[in-house]
Amino acid sequence: MRLECMSKSQNEAFARIVVASFASQLDPTIEELADVKTAVSEAVTNAIIHGYEEEKGTVVIECSIKDNEIEIIVEDHGKGIEDIEQARLPLYTSKPELERSGMGFTVMETFMDTVEVTSEQGVGTRVRMVKKFESR
Repeated sequence: MRLECMSKSQNEAFARIVVASFASQLDPTIEELADVKTAVSEAVTNAIIHGYEEEKGTVVIECSIKDNEIEIIVEDHGKGIEDIEQARLPLYTSKPELERSGMGFTVMETFMDTVEVTSEQGVGTRVRMVKKFESR
């Protein structure tokens, strides 16, 4: 599944609903679905707020299912992350004036089994998340 949407904050809710609908093929529990929705919400919000700032751009979400795992990739072609390790620290935010909590990556890591972040300044950021669902 591939979804492309404008970097508008309203599209965060749309993206999480689309990914949750796609994930429903795996017959997830309510908790598993909530975990996926929360992680997608954080990744898309980061792309919009940090990747594009005030610029308009596109956020791309790709999902695939293999066995009982979902892979979700959220990608932007925005400004990129200067220091990924620093950005992944709990409570770190590059936008304190927006009263951001700095917990986006920490939340993603809490709810997903794997979170990989690659980024290049001036090119964009790619967040790959994987969640394994319990077999039913």
